[in-house]
Amino acid sequence: MKKHFVTAIAFLATTAAFAQTKDSVVNSNSIVKKPVSTTPAAKTKKDWSKLDLTKRANDHFMFEIGYDNWLSKPDSIHISGFNRSANFYFLFDFPFKSDPRFSIGAGLGIGTSNIFFHQQQVMVAAVGNATLAFPDQTGTNHFKKFKLVTTYLEVPLELRFALDPENTNKSWKFAVGAKIGLMLSAYTKAKTWQNSAGQTLGNFTEKESSKQYFNSTKLAFTARISKGPVGVFGQLQANSLIKTSAGPAVFPISFGIVLSGL
Repeated sequence: MKKHFVTAIAFLATTAAFAQTKDSVVNSNSIVKKPVSTTPAAKTKKDWSKLDLTKRANDHFMFEIGYDNWLSKPDSIHISGFNRSANFYFLFDFPFKSDPRFSIGAGLGIGTSNIFFHQQQVMVAAVGNATLAFPDQTGTNHFKKFKLVTTYLEVPLELRFALDPENTNKSWKFAVGAKIGLMLSAYTKAKTWQNSAGQTLGNFTEKESSKQYFNSTKLAFTARISKGPVGVFGQLQANSLIKTSAGPAVFPISFGIVLSGL
């Protein structure tokens, strides 16, 4: 009897040990799956105030070549040909400390405009005339080439935005602003006197200068878009070129190519 009892105890111990070993194997091979988070990772906000601007090109110089015309001019004024402007400015750039993508540009420069007229004169130096005369010479003797040239000392002001403020020599740049100008000179230049058939009667140049009919100051609104150093610009003068009491209200407009950098 004792022998059978010992045998039963040994059998039960072996069975328990085998079951425990089997459970350990199963537990050791089981895969524990971690719950997947559905919450998106928080984006780190860029601190624009810590950018390195030491190698930044600040558009210290700006050169513009544009096509010019007058808005609101009467039909009696015959503007034709490639009317053009050439402007050069030197500016300082003041980036915003909190976000240097934005900056203020301010400076000084010279702006010029050349407006051409077809078989018509502009009597800027006439004596005793209360208004600026534009005598029509169609079908009569006339100058082959006739233009009005105005020159201003200008102060450009811009609010600027650059997509990549650390590399503005490669970045897209946008600017809006204004130019305040003081007229330095206004003159007409005529070349080659012809008859109505276009035959040359005299090969000479005539020049007359006077600012008497023009507003001495101007305010123009500006805009430009650039990619690196090359871009396009637009400009519209807000006040009339000609004085209110001296002739029709005309508003110079200009658009063209701008080069900027340094």
